[in-house]
Amino acid sequence: MGRSATLRRLLADHPVVLPGAFNALTARAIEQAGFEAIYLSGGALANSLVGVPDIGLTTLSEATLHATRCAAVTTIPIISDADTGFGGPENAARTVQDFERAGLSGLHLEDQEFPKRCGHLSGKTLVPQSEFCEKIAAAVAARHDPDFLVIARTDARGVTGYDDAVQRAHAYLKAGADAIFPEALQSQEEFARFARDVPTLLLANMTEFGKTPYLTAAEFGALGYRLIIFPVTLQRLAMKAVCDGLAVLRRDGTQKALLERMQTRQELYDLLGYGGRV
Repeated sequence: MGRSATLRRLLADHPVVLPGAFNALTARAIEQAGFEAIYLSGGALANSLVGVPDIGLTTLSEATLHATRCAAVTTIPIISDADTGFGGPENAARTVQDFERAGLSGLHLEDQEFPKRCGHLSGKTLVPQSEFCEKIAAAVAARHDPDFLVIARTDARGVTGYDDAVQRAHAYLKAGADAIFPEALQSQEEFARFARDVPTLLLANMTEFGKTPYLTAAEFGALGYRLIIFPVTLQRLAMKAVCDGLAVLRRDGTQKALLERMQTRQELYDLLGYGGRV
């Protein structure tokens, strides 16, 4: 069974938690930790691999290379952020095909205007609903594997309001989307209400320091969400450790005080599947 079919089977049985990988090594770590699927965040790609903000500065080539590297060293399904599809409907179609060839099991496209902004910031603008429906339809038509997930993300809640988010979600499903990602809902009740108003396969984004309250994966599952992403949790943990470590190294001129907080050489080799022994 291929990865996309595996993901469909998992989702039919239970909610799936997808931690975000910001490089191939963290993708390996997610699988080794026992998770069933991996998420690739567009923000993490921009921040970690390109060193820029999440404002639409990355390219399809960069995203595809990142996806290819993560898929090459793992065996579990991977879903990727595809931002606005890197252009119009034809660009979104090519994105689907490139991501499929890279070994991914799905992607999500969002209804923001380009250049986009992080979904939990103010100042977002939306494309017309009909325009995004064309993009979703083109993406669905372009896939070779019918199990490859095309997920429609709507940022309407923070721009035009909750009711428009629901209305857009239904239009995107009619255009062919397999699932809906309502970005930046603002309360547990709002998540519950959206699941009642849009009874379909739903994705919940449990990012930190945003507009969404902290809910557990089990709580999201009970509300009706089958895909629960933690997009930049690992990046934030890693970068906090990096900055703290740099402060100690600059102060002390040695890393000795940091050794207990480090992954050992053998732990790294084990994660890499390398037979060398220390």
